[in-house]
Amino acid sequence: MRAKRAVLILWVSLDSTVSSKDGRKASKKAAEEGFVITVGPPKLTRFEKARIIGGRSLQLAMGAPAFVPADEVTKDPITLAMAELASGALPISIRRSLPSGVYQDIPVKYLL
Repeated sequence: MRAKRAVLILWVSLDSTVSSKDGRKASKKAAEEGFVITVGPPKLTRFEKARIIGGRSLQLAMGAPAFVPADEVTKDPITLAMAELASGALPISIRRSLPSGVYQDIPVKYLL
């Protein structure tokens, strides 16, 4: 029997947005680097945030190395995953799709 590989796919602050030329809002960091979010809201939704924290905390619980230094207080995988997300250290992209089949892969650093 073949071994299955586990793959984590995520389809998955204050309002820091600026308006672009076409009227869509973009985060300040995305606007500075020239990245335009065309699909979905300019911020990370609560559902995407929950999916990211849940997936990353599972990885940490299974022994994955942390992207931020863990002090003596934050030994809980969920707290550590929240700290990683807040610091912007996670190299994760969110795939947002529309019913028409159009999608956009957005790095998390532009949604914070």
